[in-house]
Amino acid sequence: MAVQVSESDQIKQFKEFLGTYNKVTENCFMDCVKDFTSRDVKADESSCSESCLQKYLKMTQRISMRFQEYHIQQNEALAAKAGLLGQPR
Repeated sequence: MAVQVSESDQIKQFKEFLGTYNKVTENCFMDCVKDFTSRDVKADESSCSESCLQKYLKMTQRISMRFQEYHIQQNEALAAKAGLLGQPR
């Protein structure tokens, strides 16, 4: 069974993505770009930016995994509680 996502939900998700993208871009830019005397991006600035983005992506992935683990634990606890409540005494 395929899940249908409404157009308004898609737009909302895309806006959230753009907000996050803009925030990460701004943070990494502010942390990494220091020299405005040249049009060229220095090697250390480029390396810093790449590391900044990688760190953010890894952090986001880790948070997502922990969030999923938490929900699995909560569902198991609810199922166990429902099993105990559903048994006759």
